[in-house]
Amino acid sequence: MLRSAGPEQAPPEAPAPWYKRSDLRRKLLIGAVALWAVAITAVVLLRDSGDPEAPARALPSASPSASDAPLTVPEVYQALRPSVVLIKATGSGAGADTGTGVIANADGTILTAFHVVEGAKAITIAYADGTESPAELVTSSAAQDIATLKPAKLPETLVPAVLGGGAAIGDDVVAIGNPLGLTATTTSGVVSGLDRTLSRDRGGDIAGLIQFDAAVNPGSSGGPLINDRGQVIGVVVALANPTDAGTFIGIGFAVPIGAALGAGEGDGQNPPL
Repeated sequence: MLRSAGPEQAPPEAPAPWYKRSDLRRKLLIGAVALWAVAITAVVLLRDSGDPEAPARALPSASPSASDAPLTVPEVYQALRPSVVLIKATGSGAGADTGTGVIANADGTILTAFHVVEGAKAITIAYADGTESPAELVTSSAAQDIATLKPAKLPETLVPAVLGGGAAIGDDVVAIGNPLGLTATTTSGVVSGLDRTLSRDRGGDIAGLIQFDAAVNPGSSGGPLINDRGQVIGVVVALANPTDAGTFIGIGFAVPIGAALGAGEGDGQNPPL
């Protein structure tokens, strides 16, 4: 009697050849290396970005400098006071004449009005810190009423003023000076007019002046006229008064700083500083 042999069993597979086994191991090794690289990349990205849900960090942005905003009168005073000096000139008449000057260069050169020191046999400078020094006249222009002085001694801390800046009618201005010997008197006003001409008894007319209404009086001559950026835009040289009183009635004049720097002996083209 015949018996069913049941399902026929397949013979066991023969082992893969050695070269196929090497190829498999190479594929597995390459795959492991790729997975390792992906994992490392993910770690680096997470370390750099932090929370993936957090918004991107903002880049630094420029912000306006505080000096770009107009300065108040107290701020102008604080900035310019160390640059303003009292000038005493003796020998040109009875007693001593007083005026004002402004430190206009890092070497201590002082810019002032020529009539403050005209004919003086001795000139003394008093700085904001109380230091005093003799000074000598270096350059002068009677036509522009501008002079520069060279002091023999400088203060412990020298603070030159910032020169420059134009003027427009209506601009805020500050004048710092020593009217009637009252040191560091500070007044404010506006530019009232431009290109004014001042008639003088001697020396000829001065043209191209800035007219302003910040109060000035005898002793203010040579002081700085300052804009609301703390820049010296002119040198005070005169006030107008239809009487012989010589007091301020609301009209002062200043030589624009560009003209003041161009004044001096010679052709007037080279700044005296």
